Amino acid sequence: MVCGPQTASASKSLSDTMQHLLIEHFLVGALQMRCSVVTDLNTGDTLVIDGGEEFHRISSWIDTFEGPGPDWMNIPMSKEQWISKNLPQRKVCALVNTHAHFDHTGHIPFFLKHYNVDWYLHQDDFFLQSLAKQSAERWGFEIPEPAIPTKSFVDGQVLDLGSLKFSVLHTPGHTLGGCCLMFENHDSPNHLFVGDTIFAGSVGRTDLPDSGGDFELLASSIRNKLWSLDESTIIHPGHGPLTTIGREMATNPYVGKEAGEFGRYGFGKYA
Repeated sequence: MVCGPQTASASKSLSDTMQHLLIEHFLVGALQMRCSVVTDLNTGDTLVIDGGEEFHRISSWIDTFEGPGPDWMNIPMSKEQWISKNLPQRKVCALVNTHAHFDHTGHIPFFLKHYNVDWYLHQDDFFLQSLAKQSAERWGFEIPEPAIPTKSFVDGQVLDLGSLKFSVLHTPGHTLGGCCLMFENHDSPNHLFVGDTIFAGSVGRTDLPDSGGDFELLASSIRNKLWSLDESTIIHPGHGPLTTIGREMATNPYVGKEAGEFGRYGFGKYA
């Protein structure tokens, strides 16, 4: 599937694109993982971030606005509103993952078959992804045979996928290849999709098998990569409510400014 043309008119600056960014959250599966769908309303170019569950629900909404739709969206949008505004047909340009735990990647095979696009995952999580099915079974879940990533990215890389553009921050500690994806905006808060790196008032677990979890590494990733970002940056975590860089830097009991070197609660007690 071909994404929007990169002509002089369509290839907007990042800030111009962000003014027309539709973000939709689907809280999916028993673990209520947040799958995010990001669309440029000017071109219809769309990214699926962490397509872990409920493929039919998400794809039906993207393709035809059928079904229950998302749990949250930053711009209220229905099929009727889309048509009345004469917005372009949505086109999924790529699948992108923050990391490879099964609840975030389990339904990627269905998305890949349906949309026939590339799937991006940090290479340090390729091995973890190969274990997704047996990891799910360990928790009592059934998923298809693991998908194989078609593309990888590295720390600091800026990806242009159709008319959508984001930068990659490699933040290992929850998994070896865990990453945060930054959509910048010069006129309003940036959006950071963090997977399970950090949550509102918590951080990702580091005791999960085969993941390369390490609390000291995770804390270092957060403090060195995230705390330097603008405090108004909106954090879209893999589970739980939205938060901001400023709020977590000030109050997070594990990695915030008052937490100390090892976190107020020490090791092994985070969600």
